[in-house]
Amino acid sequence: MYNNTQIRAFKQATTIFLQKLTLKEEISSVDINILKENLRFHEYRYYLLNDPLISDFEYDILYQALTKIETEYPQLITPDSPTQRVGSSINKSFVTVPHLVPMLSLENSYDADDLNDWERKAKDQSNLNAIEYCIEPKFDGASISIIYENDLLVRGTTRGDGVEGEDITNNIRQIRSIPLSAPFSKYGIQQIEIRGEIVMTKDSFTKYNESLIAQGLSPLANPRNAASGSLRMKDPKEVAKRNLEAFLYHISFIQKGITTPHKRDIDLFSSNDTNENDYQQILTTHANSLKFLWDLGFRSPQKEKVVVTGVDEVIKHVHDFEQLRDTLPYEIDGMVIKVNDFALQDKLGMTTHHPRWAIAFKFKARQATTKLRNVEFQVGRTGAVTPVAKLDPVQIGGVTVSSISVHNEEYIKEKDLQIGDTVLIERAGDVIPQIVKSLPDLRDGTELPIQFPTVCPVCKSQLFKEEGEAVWRCINIECTAQVVEKIIHFVSKDAMDIKSFGEANVRKFYEMGILKDIPSIYTLDFSQLSTLEGFGKKSIDNLTAAIESSKQQPLYRLIYGLGIRFVGETTAKALANSVEHLLDFTSKTEEDLQQLDDVGVKVAKSIHHFFSNEQNIIMLNQLESLGLQLKNIKKEAVVEGGLVGQTFLFTGTLSKLKRSEAEALAEEKGGKIVSGVSSKLNYLVVGEDAGSKLEKAKKINTIKVITENEFLELIESK
Repeated sequence: MYNNTQIRAFKQATTIFLQKLTLKEEISSVDINILKENLRFHEYRYYLLNDPLISDFEYDILYQALTKIETEYPQLITPDSPTQRVGSSINKSFVTVPHLVPMLSLENSYDADDLNDWERKAKDQSNLNAIEYCIEPKFDGASISIIYENDLLVRGTTRGDGVEGEDITNNIRQIRSIPLSAPFSKYGIQQIEIRGEIVMTKDSFTKYNESLIAQGLSPLANPRNAASGSLRMKDPKEVAKRNLEAFLYHISFIQKGITTPHKRDIDLFSSNDTNENDYQQILTTHANSLKFLWDLGFRSPQKEKVVVTGVDEVIKHVHDFEQLRDTLPYEIDGMVIKVNDFALQDKLGMTTHHPRWAIAFKFKARQATTKLRNVEFQVGRTGAVTPVAKLDPVQIGGVTVSSISVHNEEYIKEKDLQIGDTVLIERAGDVIPQIVKSLPDLRDGTELPIQFPTVCPVCKSQLFKEEGEAVWRCINIECTAQVVEKIIHFVSKDAMDIKSFGEANVRKFYEMGILKDIPSIYTLDFSQLSTLEGFGKKSIDNLTAAIESSKQQPLYRLIYGLGIRFVGETTAKALANSVEHLLDFTSKTEEDLQQLDDVGVKVAKSIHHFFSNEQNIIMLNQLESLGLQLKNIKKEAVVEGGLVGQTFLFTGTLSKLKRSEAEALAEEKGGKIVSGVSSKLNYLVVGEDAGSKLEKAKKINTIKVITENEFLELIESK
């Protein structure tokens, strides 16, 4: 970015400034422009190149001198002055603003077959025998979009929903690897939108957590969460303390036209000594765009990128780079492969969800070994007793893992787990931790077998296990653990969605005796709540409004919220659509219930058992008398849509959508969601870690098994 002549000039200017300040000589307002450009140079060396030419103390001396001059002569302050990063204003709220171009997701791949399939499609569409790719790290941080107009940074936003994001400009200005100005006007660019990722390095994360612990505060979970949470902090000064960094890797929008360039302070220190060119002559490939950003002072992955031809070279590079993952100063969770040529990118185009010219290769799950110290047994809302392994805390992919569910007694036997074992654990899909296996060869004789309880660990009732099941259950419906978990489920987002009524409040209210069962949600004594810390008038008003609003939730949400065993959201919708009133189920036999779509013997038995229980009927009558909607208010059936008459089932973990979002997309097009694999199923949409549903579907020739990406393409085409 800076040539040798400029670097020598900066060194000389720095020496002169420091000598003057050491001798306590005043720096005149005439020198302020040189001083500002000098500080920008040292920021570039420190934050982008990680190769400072002066000490932190010397930088601080120069910075304080500039601050003093600008205080005395405020008319000399410019928007891109180094002092203008940290503002004093507090963000009271973040305004939602539209992106100039939607921020799409990336298609994911996990093995060589996925990459080969992706290249095959690109070759078919482009009619090329060989394609050049640019590969760069997939940074594990928080996505941002920034806009420059007339060379000045004017806006920074979060990704949001991809169409709109939150305006976090004040916080973006605190990140010193993002220039406050850049000479885009030299290339005829009036406005430009650039995409990137905010990260916190492993070293900065460790130091920041140490400072939190020293203050008696809880440490942050991982660098990604630390970066993401920082962007939405109210006080920009707090953001500055977190030492965040930014990688900018994609130019999404350029507006060419008559520019009003921001004049740099000193032409001698212009950040680019190349001849002026139209950007269209430079930005012909993705690799060129990364160099373009780097030369203008942005921290693009210019040094980390490689350009290769053909998918075989791509596969080799991503596997080689994965071995270097732990040596990097920041977290990455894969690599991004992009068609290098911009003209070819335009030809390949994009879907409404992802570009066809780019794909993310996700690294395999992270693994580590640790000690299994104890097993605790927890009781869920259906009475299921779940063993939870307590481990020596261990870092996996930037997250500290200390507890892992070990599911049931049979799982413990299958994995041959003992207390005191060294165990191998991993984060499946970099998200859910699980025990892969124990390491018996490392046992020293002090290990102890895990004793599964015979009585409920909460109410001490005898446990029961149904024939053919692996789970032991407490069947005492008055067990306090079950009651609390049922209330937590009832108020949850996918059920009655009572905001401000989370798990912590349910437990607190229950312990106080304010809450004793589901109906008591609607008879809360708010005068008692007003005595609690954190429950002022506004909080109570919000909770009251949320409770009242929940009374109008559709019937299927209420059915799901009741927590009937084996009844998920899809089955709840089928049940709601089959009756005029919820209590109509009291007159239905198990055989009647089995006539409904996706209700088999086991599910019918559970539903019949629930509606045969007198206490449950009393509860439902109470809820209706309290104003809840037990009638089925039917909407007009969908008569249009390209998927009318088609049935869908989703299995495994989806990478781009929540399952509820995917189901809603299918229903919007007239499709119907079913809960099980049968000859009535048309499409099984398979995500990561698909299980028995996939195996069962493979045995039925009429079922089409498709990926999440193929599902999205199907939705787009209808």
